[in-house]
Amino acid sequence: MQDDGFFDAEVAATYDAVHRGEDPQAIVACLHDLAAGGAALEYAIGTGRVALPLQAAGTPVAGIEMSQAMVDELRRKETEPPMDVVIGDMTKARVAGEFSLVFLVFNTIDNLTSQDAQIACFQNAYDHLKPGGCFVVETLVPPIQRLPHGATLLANDLTDTHWGVDEFDVVTQTYASHHMHQIDGQTRRLSIPFRYCWPAELDVMAKMAGFTCEARWADWNRAPFTNTSRSHVSVWRKPKG
Repeated sequence: MQDDGFFDAEVAATYDAVHRGEDPQAIVACLHDLAAGGAALEYAIGTGRVALPLQAAGTPVAGIEMSQAMVDELRRKETEPPMDVVIGDMTKARVAGEFSLVFLVFNTIDNLTSQDAQIACFQNAYDHLKPGGCFVVETLVPPIQRLPHGATLLANDLTDTHWGVDEFDVVTQTYASHHMHQIDGQTRRLSIPFRYCWPAELDVMAKMAGFTCEARWADWNRAPFTNTSRSHVSVWRKPKG
């Protein structure tokens, strides 16, 4: 498969511009530390927004990505020998070698729209890791408590160039993220389906794969995770022996 149906050439061409306000410095510093001198594997590596600066910081990076168009953008930005990137599904695609770190950023675990697929993602990460390695996921805390009773829509962004609205179905634990972007005078619309997970559910998936939970932070600066945190960075460790 070369296209996931959502992140096509048009989206890939503007992806970095849409996310240009996000500074990956804290993400890179944290991931570099967790890799502990070993190699890292990024699931949904995309345009290399995180992978390229992480490799520049001294951590070798490989990737899995469903969209060829996104990888084409990464290739245009590469200045070093090409990364090993496999086009495929992060629930089952394999990259040669063992890694000290496997990671998913920016809510990407939610792109897997069934519980079975999310469980498979954890197992695939476990199988890629060498003993003692860790799997890191950054994702949102489901914002259900901010929805009025019976409501389904929640705005996530409103600027001169971007309108974002999430549409939730609490029965199926799924949501759709609807976006309108103004880029270079053009309006572009995108709707993507997701499945949200509570941190405790992710911990069960990790335990099923064989991981132990090591840490959970509110952000990449390792701020404490609290009952008001809107996102989390979770670290699960593969046993050493």
